[in-house]
Amino acid sequence: MKIKELLRVVPLFSDLKDEELELLAQASYSAHFYKGQVILMEEEEEGNTLFVIERGKVKVSVQDREGRELVLAVLGEGDFFGEMAILDGKPRSANVVALEDTVALTLRRGDFLNMIHRNPWVAVRLLEEMAKRIRKADVKMKSLALLDVTGRIVYSLLQVAEDGVKVPEGVLLPLRVTRQLIADMSGTSRETVSRTLGRLRDDGYIRISGRRIILLKEDELWEDFISL
Repeated sequence: MKIKELLRVVPLFSDLKDEELELLAQASYSAHFYKGQVILMEEEEEGNTLFVIERGKVKVSVQDREGRELVLAVLGEGDFFGEMAILDGKPRSANVVALEDTVALTLRRGDFLNMIHRNPWVAVRLLEEMAKRIRKADVKMKSLALLDVTGRIVYSLLQVAEDGVKVPEGVLLPLRVTRQLIADMSGTSRETVSRTLGRLRDDGYIRISGRRIILLKEDELWEDFISL
């Protein structure tokens, strides 16, 4: 997909005129990241670049003082990151690591701010997206604070199911969703995730076949483990 065409399908830029998209495309360039590569480091660099994912997946996470990781989000094609720092130029607020080989368009802070001056509605779109992410973060913090470990793991499964594939039995989770990723998202250990998945399988909520996990009863998972 050409840069201009990719930018057009990103909600943040979808209403730009052709000539504005062309200028934005000329100011952007593609960056390639291999699986496991650190793209951004929390508080290690000033933010001067916005990233739009062309293909691939990344995880956004933070670490506590003991080095334990909490995954805040998994982003894919059409999603963007780096938006907070590109506005204020301050150090990054989270770590971003490629979950698979990833290609992202990059846009420098100066070019992005010039575009906002010409098209103020882009700033409104950006604020709307940031508000959505803050709301999701609030829900996640609530789940970590109020849910038991099983509830947190179920909540993480339901999160990643948003990128899953509908199959006759239910929702097939992406193969990149490992037990370690679920552990990092739910603030627990890989071993605890494995035990919990086993119980959910035995109780008929999910089906496990090798690396494949299918949510069989998505509504029941919400009702039985998430509703507070």
